[in-house]
Formats: sequence, C-alpha cells, structure tokens
Amino acid sequence: MATSDVGAPQRRSATSLLLLACGASFLAVLDVTVVNLAMPDLREDFTDSVFQSLSWVITIYAIVFAALLAPAGRLADALGRRTIFLAGISVFTAASLLCAVAPNLDILLVARAIQGIGAAAMIPASLAIVLMDTPPERRRAAIGQWSAAAALAAAVGPAVGGVLVDSFGWRSLFLINIPFGLLFLYGAAAIPRTTTAPGTERKLPDVLGTIMLGAGVGLFCLGISKGSEWGWTEASSLLCVIVGPILIALCLLRSAKHPAPALEVSLWRNRTFALANAAAFFYGIALFSWLLVGVLYVTQVWGYSELEAGLAMTPGAFAATIVAMRVGKLPPTYGPRLATAGGAVILAGTGFLLAFTLPDRSMFLAYWLPLGVLAGIGMGAITTGTSTAAALSVSPLRFAGATGLNQTARQIGGAIGIAILATVVSGALKDIADFERIYLIAACAATLVALLGLGLTIKLPPPPPAATSPEQAAGEQKTPSTDAAS
Repeated sequence: MATSDVGAPQRRSATSLLLLACGASFLAVLDVTVVNLAMPDLREDFTDSVFQSLSWVITIYAIVFAALLAPAGRLADALGRRTIFLAGISVFTAASLLCAVAPNLDILLVARAIQGIGAAAMIPASLAIVLMDTPPERRRAAIGQWSAAAALAAAVGPAVGGVLVDSFGWRSLFLINIPFGLLFLYGAAAIPRTTTAPGTERKLPDVLGTIMLGAGVGLFCLGISKGSEWGWTEASSLLCVIVGPILIALCLLRSAKHPAPALEVSLWRNRTFALANAAAFFYGIALFSWLLVGVLYVTQVWGYSELEAGLAMTPGAFAATIVAMRVGKLPPTYGPRLATAGGAVILAGTGFLLAFTLPDRSMFLAYWLPLGVLAGIGMGAITTGTSTAAALSVSPLRFAGATGLNQTARQIGGAIGIAILATVVSGALKDIADFERIYLIAACAATLVALLGLGLTIKLPPPPPAATSPEQAAGEQKTPSTDAAS
C-alpha cells in the first residue's frame, strides 16, 4: 500500500473524531444525572406524584440505557459505528424535544425511555470511534479522554441541572440537548464507513433476550423503589423482586447459547473483563445514589437553592475530570488495577466519613468542599480504570460489544442504586439519618469495587508481524515488529 505525507491531516481527522465521540459520551451520560436537581421543580409541576414516582424520571432512563447498551454494542459491530452513531444521536435529540414539551409525568417517562434508547446506541458507537479511528500509539490516552468526558458528565450533571433549573425551569434540561445533537449529526458525516469483507455474516442481537433483560431490571427496581409504599409482604412487591431476577437469569442462560446474544456472556470467561464488569456494577450503585443524595441533602437539610446546590457539586466534577484524564495515561499493565482499587478506597473512605458525620447546618468550606473533591478523585479514577480494563482485556474486533456490556453493568447498578435511595429517602426528605444510610450503602458498594479492582490485570498480546513489502507479505517470514503498538 502506498504511503504519503498525510500524517498531519490524519491526526487532525482523528482529533476531530475523538472530540465527536467524547461529546456524544458526555451528552449521553449527562442525562443520567442532570435531572437530579429537577426533583423539587418536578414536584411543583406534578403535585399529585410522590418522590418514588418522580424518581423514575431518572430510573427509567437508566434501565432502558442498561438493557440496550450491550445489544447496541453488537449492532455497532455488525452494522458499523457510523450507522449506529447516527441513529443514536437522531433518536436522542428527538426524544429530548419530547421530554421538553411533555404535558404530564406519563409522557415524560415515555420520552425518557426513548431518550435512553438513543443514549444506549451513542455510547458503544462513540467508543468504537475512539478505538477504531485513533492511531494505536494514542489509543490508551484516547480511552482516558473518552472516559474523562463521561466522568465529567456524571459529576457535573447536578451542577448543570441546578443552573438550568434555577434560571429556566426543568424543561431547559432537555432543550439544551437539541443544538448539541444537531451539531453531532453534522459532525458524524466525517466518520468513516465500515467495510465488511465479502461473505461476512452480520448477526443482529437477540430481541427476546433484550426484552427479558429490560423487563427484569425494571421489575426489580420497581419492587425496590415501591416496596415501602406497597408493603414488602404484598403480592405486588414480592412479584417484582422475585420475577425480575428470574427474567435476568433467563436472559443470561439464553445469551449463553444464542448465536447473537443480548449479552455477550462469553466475554466473562476472561477473568479481567468479568471483574471489570462486577466492579462497574457496584460502582454504579455507589455513583448514582451518591450524586442524587448529595443534591437532596444540601437542598433539603441545608436549605440550598437549586443553583447553590449545583455550584456546590462543581469542585468534585473538576476533580473527577482531571483525575480521569491522568489515569488514562498510566501503563496498561497495572494502571486499571491501581486506578480502580485506589479510587474506590478513596470513595469508600469518604462515604464512611459522610455516613457518620453529616452536619445539620451548612459547612461548605470546612466540610463539603474537601470531601466533594476527594469523592471526585475517586470517581474519576474508577470510571477510567474500569472502562480501560474492560476495553483492553478483549480483542479489537469485540471492542464495541465489550464496552456495551461493561456500561450495562454500571447502568444496572445505577438503576438499583436510585431504587434503593427512593426507598430509604422518602417522606419530607429532611431526616439526616436517612441520608447517612444512603452514604453508608454507597461506601459499602465502593468497598466491593476496591476488592474487585485488585484483581484487574492486563496482559498485552505480542505485537503482530508486519510485512513491509508485497514480496515479504507473500512469501517471506518476518519477525515481529519491535515498534508495533500494543
């Protein structure tokens, strides 16, 4: 193949695609947490809805997101990252508009579910862009930047939500997505089209298995969030908490035998990948409940406005972003383990401290600020550590599917975390003991992340042989290249 001096244009193209992928990742994850600050405003608009019902504005997005992430990863592998990226951005943008104009809670929940469909397509397609369109020598740093965008979105969501809600109302949270969605649609034209070798079979993911997963997670979260309201011994609660896990188990059994499974459970045979998924699950429980309970605590106990609460969350957001970017540059052989276990220890320690020392009056500089920064450091490290471990533990041909499965684990954990919060924190939302219990649960989940993170080890494959001429490629034996990227 001919070579020419096209290095600079190629680098510019790779940089543009990396920015596009990071932007899509940021937008998809932002809408997981950006509505946290909207809860008081939503309660004013939908006065006949209790907190457990309003919490489903967050939960239903996370559930659909989780159920479709892995199948979307398979679709990205089968149909190409460009096709799935365009579809995801289009659905996400249209659903954002529907959320913004929703006249009642039921329509808002439907729109949020559709929005989750678009977000589920954006995440694995965006990482596939990072991994397939970034030069090998820049790939680890690119993964770190992509993870940093997600970390920033997760942490800064409450801050952005507070500013927008305080200034323009909760509907602005969804209107802000529309111009960015249109911008990303325009930028997606630069994504290379996927070429498939003749005779390559494209298998679409299992629809029934996907439905089982979504229904199972949804029923389980519904049972947890509504159990205190319905009664834990009532038939409706027992049905949800029993049937939900059964459906998830059936999905796993079906996926183990299906030629195009909803979840690529075969990837779990890789010990590092399985541990990264388990760590991501418990991290989701800690992360989602942590971010929402912090917002509720400072608004309900300290009396902060939505804007003040949003600004109070900002230092942790910056800490998470900086750490996520730095962690992405660590050597792959030990970086994911150090980042995940170390970050989880910091997060767990901060959570245990909060669980036993929450003050009943505002103490921002002396208390909230330093602990918020510590929590942000832990979140940034874990986010990049688990994502990097999952991505680098599989072959490049399975990047998108593996990433979808790893993100699925985190989102399922997050949905369960929000459901637990909705059960524990209820009523007037002013009892400090309730908030302390949530931080204690998050700290215990982070402790499990630390233990799982200790087992994350990356074994880089040997560099592939490279032929420098057609003659060598045809008949000569060539030793492995010493400068090939691992």
